[in-house]
Amino acid sequence: MSGFIQSIQERDPACPTFFEVVFSYPGFHAIGFHKVSHFLWGLKLKGLARFWAHIGRFLTGIEIHPGANIGKHLFIDHGMGVVIGETTVIGEDVTLYHGVTLGGKGGDTAGSKRHPTLDDGSVIGSGAQVLGDVEIGKRAKVGANSVVTSDVPPGCTVVGNPARLIHCKESDQGKAYGMPRQLVDPVSEVIDGLLKDVKTLKEKAGVKEQDISEEEYSKHWKGSGI
Repeated sequence: MSGFIQSIQERDPACPTFFEVVFSYPGFHAIGFHKVSHFLWGLKLKGLARFWAHIGRFLTGIEIHPGANIGKHLFIDHGMGVVIGETTVIGEDVTLYHGVTLGGKGGDTAGSKRHPTLDDGSVIGSGAQVLGDVEIGKRAKVGANSVVTSDVPPGCTVVGNPARLIHCKESDQGKAYGMPRQLVDPVSEVIDGLLKDVKTLKEKAGVKEQDISEEEYSKHWKGSGI
């Protein structure tokens, strides 16, 4: 237990004390409730397991299905609104932030692997949704509010909806919040992508780029009223 608390202290930028974690961290409490509900689930006492998990959800705001398999030292920071599905598998030293959903995509058959697998050291940013039987590799990071429906390679960072790779170098930089040290402006990336698409379409249509002088360019925009 002390090792679990120490792991939280090491990963939380707020540098909490031992007693802060024990008395004030809902993620710490939620894991305690899950250990009991998961044990009951293993005994086929599913109704009692779900009831105990529901009590944990009521007290912490974190919903963990009793069937989920969770490794050592899962740190759920803040925690409110976190949902972890039945067939989720979480490795060691994983970090989740508030609003994270580890859910299914729907349409899966009963008893199948419907939820994600998070490998050791992975970080899932606040509001992110990781859906379906996908694997988040070791020390991979999912940025806030991203939607992930495919595997993420080890050590890589993905952001956006749908999630896309922006960084693939194993590093502890930005570990706290699931983002790389050098952030990428998603709006700029979208604009760049659109410009590339327009250029490609012009090339396919045989349209040549026309050179416009600075004077003509200025005159055009002044005349447009923009």
